[in-house]
Amino acid sequence: MIDISANELKAKGVLAIQTALEQQLEAVISVHGKDRFVVMDVAHYQYLRECELTVALIESNADIAAGRFVKESAEAHLARLESME
Repeated sequence: MIDISANELKAKGVLAIQTALEQQLEAVISVHGKDRFVVMDVAHYQYLRECELTVALIESNADIAAGRFVKESAEAHLARLESME
């Protein structure tokens, strides 16, 4: 990953991010020498979100196949959640 310092970002603005993203899919912004933020273009972000949702769907389907679910009304669900506190 490309590292962009906060000072470089202040001096060059969005151009620093654009330049970094031409070389890598993600860039890290560091503040006082510590990595603080990751920036990426929106298309890459949307791709990562789709990957997360795909994994969640696979996990949910595996739970259903293994019988790890509860079928109940909304009221019963809320009551069960309250009893868990």
